[in-house]
Amino acid sequence: MQFTRKSLALGIALLAGSSSLFAAVSPEQAAQLGQTLTPMGAEKSGNEAGTIPRWEGGLSTSDNRYADPFANEKPIVTITAANLDQHKAYLSPGQQAMFKKFPDTYKLNVYPTHRTAKVPENIQASTKDNALNAALANDGNSVSNLSEGVAFPIPANGLEAIWNHMTRYRGGSLERTFVQVPVQANGNFTPVKINEKMSWPNYLDGKKSNQENILFYFVQQVQAPARLTGNVLLVHETVNQVTQPRQAWTYNAGQRRVRRAPQIAYDAPGTATDGQRTTDNLDMFNGAPDRYDWKLVGKQEMYIPYNSFKLADRELTYKNILQPGHMNPDLTRYELHRVWKVEATLKEGARHIYAKRTFYIDEDSWQIAVVDHYDGRGELWRVGEAHQLQYRDVNVPWIAAEALYDLQSGRYLVGSLTNEEGIGFDFSKRFKYKDFTPQAIRRLGKR
Repeated sequence: MQFTRKSLALGIALLAGSSSLFAAVSPEQAAQLGQTLTPMGAEKSGNEAGTIPRWEGGLSTSDNRYADPFANEKPIVTITAANLDQHKAYLSPGQQAMFKKFPDTYKLNVYPTHRTAKVPENIQASTKDNALNAALANDGNSVSNLSEGVAFPIPANGLEAIWNHMTRYRGGSLERTFVQVPVQANGNFTPVKINEKMSWPNYLDGKKSNQENILFYFVQQVQAPARLTGNVLLVHETVNQVTQPRQAWTYNAGQRRVRRAPQIAYDAPGTATDGQRTTDNLDMFNGAPDRYDWKLVGKQEMYIPYNSFKLADRELTYKNILQPGHMNPDLTRYELHRVWKVEATLKEGARHIYAKRTFYIDEDSWQIAVVDHYDGRGELWRVGEAHQLQYRDVNVPWIAAEALYDLQSGRYLVGSLTNEEGIGFDFSKRFKYKDFTPQAIRRLGKR
């Protein structure tokens, strides 16, 4: 893949201008936010070819979040196994491998690019505060002086870039009901219905006094199928998970007991995934970054899932979406965007089933768009994609679905689908601290 000359020049300038890998940027650099850079740190300008437009403030607000503003557009190109060689420069190795794995059924419909990402003005302001004040701490395993919003809108290294994904704005407080679906190689699947509640500390009523190291609170309850109902997971997500590991508890309906769950981290199997993802695969990446060395390679132009209104259509069923090998390619939308490329290589002596992971992070939203995962032999194993959606009623850039494809087994996992779940993501919910306690999940877990 080729990096754009302009993007590389910008990256070199940013690296040169940072006095330390662990320091905030200068006032002169921060002043570019909202000027030559967007409030989130992306390049405001389009590309020289005109195929990526200038950012003009994001998608306008609308009460109907699922109304597709681009419904009448047609693909400008459809990539198949037959013409893949013409488009390799804009695809990750994992994306290219999908065409080789499924040459007869897999394709990418590429549409005109629209830079729709937008967050509320208060998040834009606090992100600028972070640019001036936030800094990596504890060997990059924590962030000091963090306000709500992206920690490092002008990143100087790979750790700062991955922290941007983990600290990005996701509405502050929400409840969501969705399905997570392990799909077998022959296309068979049983949806797992999940309800989740999430809140960042400053959105809680009755806050605890000591929350300096808490990033957010999270409760996950499985609601179907019947064999899994009643199992509940509670997480207090810490910022520094090395000095204070993620605090997790589970309620097991069979045992009717709440237990501490220190194993809910790193490459432990994810909840109800049939072994198809790790704990830190959720949301493309989460948790402590300490087991990897992180390298910020630079920026490049890439075809990534974007503006996935068609995939979120409420008229679709999960049977419409899920096919053998991969999601229905007639329902997915790809666009050309600039991404930050970050390589994570497993440290010597550290343990994880992924020896290397390459992340491609959307510059406008800081959502990881694509991840290539490599096994201990250095072979491509899994390809992750986040199908982005701008929730325009609340100005939240997030996802309509996240997929993880196993190139070796032909199975895959899709999460966050809400087509048959009513509103899906409800950003109006507010909670109290007592909603995120072991006592609370004991009450939730009773059948």
